[in-house]
Amino acid sequence: MQSIVDGFYEFDEFRLDGKNRVLLLRQEPVPLTGKAFDTLLVLVENEGQLLTKNSLMQAVWPDSLVEEANLTQTVFILRKALGQTRDQGYIVTVPGRGYRFVADVKQVPREGRLTEDNSAAVRPIEIPSMPEKSVRQRRPALLGIAVLLIVSLAVALAAYSQWFRSRPRPERPAGRSMLAVLPFRNLTGDPGQDYFSDGMTEEMIAQLGNLDPLHLGVIARTSVMRYKSGQEQLDQIGRELGVQYVIEGSVRRDSRKVRITAQLILVKDQTHMWAREYDGEVSNLLGLQREIAQEIADEIQASLGDHRHVRPSSAPRASPESYEAYDLYLKGQYFWNKRTAEGFQHAIDYYQQAIAKDPNSARAYAGLADTYALLGPSRALPQREFMPKARAAALRALEIDDNLPEAHTALALIVQNYDWDWQTSEKEFRRAIELNPNYATAHHWYAEHLAWRGRFEEALRESERARQLDPLSLIIATDNGAILYYSRQYDRAIAQFGAVREMDSQFWRAGLMVFAYAQKGMFAEALKELEAKNPKGPYDFGTLSYVYGRSGQMAKARLALGKLEQLNPRQALDPTPFIRAYIGMGDRDQAFGWLEKAYSQRGNVMTTLQVDPLYDPLRSDPRFPELLHRVGLGQ
Repeated sequence: MQSIVDGFYEFDEFRLDGKNRVLLLRQEPVPLTGKAFDTLLVLVENEGQLLTKNSLMQAVWPDSLVEEANLTQTVFILRKALGQTRDQGYIVTVPGRGYRFVADVKQVPREGRLTEDNSAAVRPIEIPSMPEKSVRQRRPALLGIAVLLIVSLAVALAAYSQWFRSRPRPERPAGRSMLAVLPFRNLTGDPGQDYFSDGMTEEMIAQLGNLDPLHLGVIARTSVMRYKSGQEQLDQIGRELGVQYVIEGSVRRDSRKVRITAQLILVKDQTHMWAREYDGEVSNLLGLQREIAQEIADEIQASLGDHRHVRPSSAPRASPESYEAYDLYLKGQYFWNKRTAEGFQHAIDYYQQAIAKDPNSARAYAGLADTYALLGPSRALPQREFMPKARAAALRALEIDDNLPEAHTALALIVQNYDWDWQTSEKEFRRAIELNPNYATAHHWYAEHLAWRGRFEEALRESERARQLDPLSLIIATDNGAILYYSRQYDRAIAQFGAVREMDSQFWRAGLMVFAYAQKGMFAEALKELEAKNPKGPYDFGTLSYVYGRSGQMAKARLALGKLEQLNPRQALDPTPFIRAYIGMGDRDQAFGWLEKAYSQRGNVMTTLQVDPLYDPLRSDPRFPELLHRVGLGQ
């Protein structure tokens, strides 16, 4: 099909006039931008044919270098103009390839003149060239015409916006809508800028998560980062994350400018509901992020038939005074999310640099608090070395911004694990969740808190909330299994640990399966798990000694204990492996001796005393309830 000069294209109740560049709906003009009209014309001319994204961009923007988001936004505008709210209308997306116009199109000659085969006569459009001198002479007139067109377009767009918003909308489905912000692509050409695009992803998650948490759930960073390679199809992502919407985007920046593209996609039929491209100064990055988040939230609300406007926050939470400080904070987040001892050390360095640039960066202090709180356990070092620093950072963050959920969550963890102040910890967890119900880490750590206090039903509900927000998180899934283990639901715990193993066969914490096996008397299965790891560290030998002892193989238990003791002179060991070994071997005095060392070091092992089945052989000893009382867990 080719362009008709002396005729029209008709489909349904629309008439497309290529000569006069107008789209009519029942003789009424439908407002379109120039590029939207050009795109529609190309699609209609090629009715039924697949047009790749590249071919469309070359046809509509032949002399310009544009990004795919321009085309996406234009198609989005077209679909709205045509009244298409889903991908089953006139313009169909072919995932990963392009678009196809699927309506029945008729070629109608302006004066009824047909060709021999009864189709409309066609010929290519000729656009006369204009000499440069003529252009200069006509420039004032052209400028006046341009101003008039802009004013007319603004009036038309306002009328169209009012018409579109008044159209019937589908009813809101029951429950919260779920959205995933897929990792923003780094288009700078420098892999060293990944921290920036990752930071943009995390910021968008935070901004959207804070806008309307009662109606819009946002998937956490841990889960979405699994799709950074971009190989998965949207329908697969939708199934795995349980979301109805996804956001795709990209970031390109230099020392002064930043360009952000973002598009909102309905997963069910891959309709592009909204797309924008933003250019701005890097110093105003947080303002851009807030603007994008607000527009996305408004579009989702409109698509669900809910015209309630979501009020944006008055300012970005804990925004740094300078872009340089914010950039350093993003680098800290990048390394913190690696969750390794080395990554934590790099994170501390960047957070401290951010604080030096901006002493009022509450989020940098909160990041520092989280890092210090996790650094000790990650390196098997005493809590006393890091927890006072963690506490000081968390309190400073809250002094700057008392509405920062990350800071409340960090403080809750610190007073729980170090002070054993369970009441204050619960209050801080609840406050964090109240501030941001979409903060998966707060739900996750609060679930652990409830489990350690024996409130298993509440703990499992909270764990499920965390899993909904971060469905691919290995640590959340594993700790869900740990709650089942603590509540003596061993078969369910083993199944849950097995599910984690299917996601990542090497994930270290899924090794808790060994203890569930031991409690069921399945010592052969427990030993098989341990031996498959090629035991070499203190925790391996401590657990081996425990299982051998429980199964009555005392010689092997003592051998494993001997290997553990050989490591002790070379490094200051966490008491936990010795506690396990001596409980398994039935030596209560030694077990209590090492528990006292753990108590003096404020070890994390003390938090599980009330519920861990491992300690069942000690519960009848008078020393045990006294120890529980000292850590705030006594009745």
